[in-house]
Amino acid sequence: MVSSGVTSALREVKATRYVTPLREGGSLPGLMEADDLGTYVVKFSGAGQGRKALVAEVICAAVARVLGLPVPDLVAVDLDPVLATNEPDEEIQALIRASAGLNLGVDFLPGSLDLDVSAFAVDPVFAGRVLWFDALIGNVDRSWRNPNMLFWHGRPYLIDHGAALTFHHSWAPGSFGAPFDASEHALLGCSPDLDSAAGELAPLVTPDVLHAATAEVPAGWLETGPAMASAHDVRAAYVDRLLDRMAARDAWEAGLAAAVSGYDESLRTTPRRRNRPTWHGGDR
Repeated sequence: MVSSGVTSALREVKATRYVTPLREGGSLPGLMEADDLGTYVVKFSGAGQGRKALVAEVICAAVARVLGLPVPDLVAVDLDPVLATNEPDEEIQALIRASAGLNLGVDFLPGSLDLDVSAFAVDPVFAGRVLWFDALIGNVDRSWRNPNMLFWHGRPYLIDHGAALTFHHSWAPGSFGAPFDASEHALLGCSPDLDSAAGELAPLVTPDVLHAATAEVPAGWLETGPAMASAHDVRAAYVDRLLDRMAARDAWEAGLAAAVSGYDESLRTTPRRRNRPTWHGGDR
């Protein structure tokens, strides 16, 4: 369920029922039903990672779509704290009450499997594109221990980009050509075709694409301050940082190439795999 382009804003739905928590990480996302009859993995605005993780999810997914990388559809989920009333778990009650308003919904892919590169063949062109994309956005959370990719309906899907765009945690000046540490990347051993990725993807990362990606983020998730007084200023800052990263790509692409050429599978042990709950079974 991949969109063909970037829209001006996330589609909004209203949460109707909290189904179950997903106890796979510190943010405690939950499976929820909405008034469009869809089911979503909801990442809450009141979770410990904060709204910047949601911002990263939206921007990165929007860019991924333009690059032809499959990601689940995203929506903004309007959450009424009254839904906490019937939840017996006090931690979940508190999380729902702290997340009134808009939250991030990720389309639920029933029957999906964690993509294990030892079990599924990964095309070198796809591997190169994902590695290049992760280096662009600074995604440190797609390792061989936790690939953050799902296999669904015969193809891989990229998920969980909340740890990317780390520059927005301080907005401090930095080296935009800084190398991306790919030594632990899940697809490093899949013979990534970096030349193809760089040649085909780089021309697609334009100012218009980045402006459209930031436009998808709800204004209430953007953190303003003295240096960035409005949501417009914050969106522009994301665009500027990513364009600076693109302008310095010769430097970080060289580091990617070195990581691929120096890959040594013997340095890795058996991956630690996440066990997904039983409700992942079945198809819709």
